[in-house]
Amino acid sequence: MTTGPALLLVEDDHGLAALLGRVLSGEGYAVTHAPDGQLGLHLALTRSFDVLVVDRGLPAVEGLDLIAKLRRQSVATPVLVLSARGSTEDRVEGLDAGAEDYLTKPFEVPELLARLRALVRRHRDDAEFLALPGGLLDPQQRIVRRADGDTVELSEREAALLAVLASRPSQVFSRRDLLARVFDEAESDNVVDTYVHYCRRKLGRGVISTVRGLGYRLGSS
Repeated sequence: MTTGPALLLVEDDHGLAALLGRVLSGEGYAVTHAPDGQLGLHLALTRSFDVLVVDRGLPAVEGLDLIAKLRRQSVATPVLVLSARGSTEDRVEGLDAGAEDYLTKPFEVPELLARLRALVRRHRDDAEFLALPGGLLDPQQRIVRRADGDTVELSEREAALLAVLASRPSQVFSRRDLLARVFDEAESDNVVDTYVHYCRRKLGRGVISTVRGLGYRLGSS
């Protein structure tokens, strides 16, 4: 089960993307690469990431437009802009578009890594508690605090499954997607159904809904 921060790299320079992929993977990040803004936007809207690294001069959808579209869709994942455009005006434009940080090419890898660590820490601190129907999930302590004050203890995988669903409460996750995010890839996707059953048994059927033919999402239908 992958435990490192999930990072989306939106970069059309394939050489730089390959280099960054190796460096970031070596630092423990689970890296997904999108070579253009359209795919980057799709991935950022349909998957959960801890941090995004976005170039500005992207084909299909320009980097700042991508960020602005994400913010309009209430996607709060922190974004670091990585761009050759480094004037004060350029940096201000990037931050005004919704980015949390802006780093100019060429850059030093240790500085990039330090900035990413800061963004991931901030994102995880902000997401310490996740809203569930009728309570709050603490994914680190693996407990649910109910509205009536009671607490429910969860297993590691139950907590991880609920955390993925709660990170995008309106999104439908396929069994295959949940298998990749929460469980070992070698296992059958039947294990997803089993843990959905466990979560419902502990928290009620309304905590996770089945979307026929597509998968699961948070909350009742």
